[in-house]
Amino acid sequence: MAGVDVEAAVGPSTLQIHVTQAKGEVRDLSRMIEIHAEQYRTGSLTVEPKFVEPDPEELKRIEAESELKAKVFAASAGKPLWNGNFRAPVAAAPTDSFGTRRMLNGKLAGIHKGMDFRARMRTPVRAGNSGVVVLARGLYYEGNCVIIDHGLGLFTLSMHLSKIRVREGQHVTKGALLGLSGATGRVTGPHLHWAVRWEDAYLDPAKLLRLNLSEAR
Repeated sequence: MAGVDVEAAVGPSTLQIHVTQAKGEVRDLSRMIEIHAEQYRTGSLTVEPKFVEPDPEELKRIEAESELKAKVFAASAGKPLWNGNFRAPVAAAPTDSFGTRRMLNGKLAGIHKGMDFRARMRTPVRAGNSGVVVLARGLYYEGNCVIIDHGLGLFTLSMHLSKIRVREGQHVTKGALLGLSGATGRVTGPHLHWAVRWEDAYLDPAKLLRLNLSEAR
């Protein structure tokens, strides 16, 4: 299983695969792949001004939280913690918002790197698969946020929660309650932002949900 970041350059790229066999022999199965362009929409939203132009104190908080997230993503279990296919985190309709170029208050804010679900306030949010909770706290942009390490550099992020129902370091199983959806952080209204991160790349969650991982090891 491998993925390409939404901001990756198009064109030829090398997929590096190294297999260590039982007797210690290492086989190189690397190959060239072609990364094709995808067409994404541009959307415009209006949010509180502080989320577009933070003041100096808010910038300090944002910087500290960026360092915290970098530390969280730098450590991942060395084996798969997930089991079988991933499930949607809420019983609500998803949108095709992944990859959308977002204009916030008339300014280009960047690329939307997750999937939004039209979840009403206090909708139960559940783990897409088993893993360890590596972050469960309020953040400036993400609001109340839960990050799960599924092993081998694969993480899922649930953002904008109204309530968090897990703690950092807790092992969770697929379908376990993580919290309740809400409208905390940089939002225009209640919803769930669900993101998938693998090896520093943000991937389309819809594609992960369509993968058949029942025989993955």
